[in-house]
Amino acid sequence: MRRATLIPALLAVLTLAVVTLAGCGYSLVGRASNVPADVGAVYVQPLENRTPRTQVDQFLTRAIADELVTRRRFDVLSSASGADAVISGAVTGFAVTPVAFDDQGRATEYEVVIRSAMEFRRVPAAADEEGRLLWSNSSYQFRENYPVELTDLAYFDQEDLALQEAAKRFAETVVSDLLEGF
Repeated sequence: MRRATLIPALLAVLTLAVVTLAGCGYSLVGRASNVPADVGAVYVQPLENRTPRTQVDQFLTRAIADELVTRRRFDVLSSASGADAVISGAVTGFAVTPVAFDDQGRATEYEVVIRSAMEFRRVPAAADEEGRLLWSNSSYQFRENYPVELTDLAYFDQEDLALQEAAKRFAETVVSDLLEGF
């Protein structure tokens, strides 16, 4: 008799759990957005470079524009004229550090670290106003490792390639954060 009452009780608990989980509001990441629906055209302002490393700002700006084109959420414009919003920011830090060494103490792998601050603002209605801030993050940090060949014949400075890879990951994160409201 005990087993006969246990099975219906387990079924009731299981049914309650299924009903509760079905209504818990779970949804997939990337479906929500804090970007107003009327923002359809975006200008990616060239990032300011506050580091001694040349071109880092150019790599990051280009990667953000490419990622926005890939996502197809916005029309990417070449100027702020006609844009609904502007993505802007600054590269605030850049460092290259050896992270792996051979038996003789020579670096065989380096790590590039990039820090930046980013904003997404409405285009202001008048030239003397500042657009409403839609999203910002002042503490992005990205790392990318790259190997170094130690022989003179095989040496190829791969810092630019590592920077391009870091810029691509940077852009993916920035655009995801912007679209998903994190």
